[in-house]
Amino acid sequence: MTTGKKTLGIWMDNSSAHLMEFANDTIETTVLDSKFTHQEKLDSLSKSEKGMHNKEQHAQAAYYKSLSETIRDYDQVLLFGPTNAKDELYNTFKDNPLFKEVAVFLLPADKMTENQEQAFVRDYFSKSK
Repeated sequence: MTTGKKTLGIWMDNSSAHLMEFANDTIETTVLDSKFTHQEKLDSLSKSEKGMHNKEQHAQAAYYKSLSETIRDYDQVLLFGPTNAKDELYNTFKDNPLFKEVAVFLLPADKMTENQEQAFVRDYFSKSK
């Protein structure tokens, strides 16, 4: 990318985020998983439904906080994926002044392979040069 802007694409759902940094026409992907796994849900649910929901909310908040901290380091961020997780994440920081310099774009997308995700990010940011 020749604009010098730091760009990041994040394919995400409620349990996993694939962070793809797009720089110099290359993409490096890292994966961030929510700590609230299916097994965690079953274990919590066996104790109490209220406890399970409480644990899920805390894990989701930590997951979104971690993603938000990463997003702050970029100029442009594309959030995409099949669930409303991208909207939920965006709503956690959209009014925070620390993010006023970050351009965030949200797009719906289906489940994709890693190559498809990277092509989606490359195509999106190549068009927005």
